[in-house]
Amino acid sequence: MKIFSIILSVIALALIIFNLTQINFDNPFGDESIVVIITIMALLCAIVLLLILNTSKRIEEKFKKQK
Repeated sequence: MKIFSIILSVIALALIIFNLTQINFDNPFGDESIVVIITIMALLCAIVLLLILNTSKRIEEKFKKQK
């Protein structure tokens, strides 16, 4: 599970970097740029969710070791 979350995080970071190159900084809230900004926000949310999942798995392992 850990390898899977790392792979997804790397893919998400790569897509964020790619999408940052697609933003039109002259008109950042134009038709095409707003889609890119929404995509970047969705990818950031995905990374946060993966970090939360990773943390919850670590907490679960610690509780299992205590019992």
